[in-house]
Amino acid sequence: MGETEEQKTRKEKTRRQFDDEFKKDAVRLFESGNSSVRQVAEDLGISKATLSNWVEKARKERRDVGVTPDLAAENRRLRKENERLRMEKEILKRFSAFWVKETGES
Repeated sequence: MGETEEQKTRKEKTRRQFDDEFKKDAVRLFESGNSSVRQVAEDLGISKATLSNWVEKARKERRDVGVTPDLAAENRRLRKENERLRMEKEILKRFSAFWVKETGES
């Protein structure tokens, strides 16, 4: 039940475009009120997924403000190292339990 090329083209042509100001206002409206994403999206006539994407993008941009490329690269490197160290710790913990069990030490 795939779409024909004509249906895909028609769908692409009818896709609505929103300017950045509208997106920012929609995010502000959601974040400033007590309404759910679904409710705000319905009020604005957009899909819940669209508004959710805009909210997530805005939050990510706020987190990244002031982060230089060097700092971002260092952050990624440290996260990888942290994950590797956690795995090593877990392996050593399991090995220690195994060693104690095998040698009969307490």
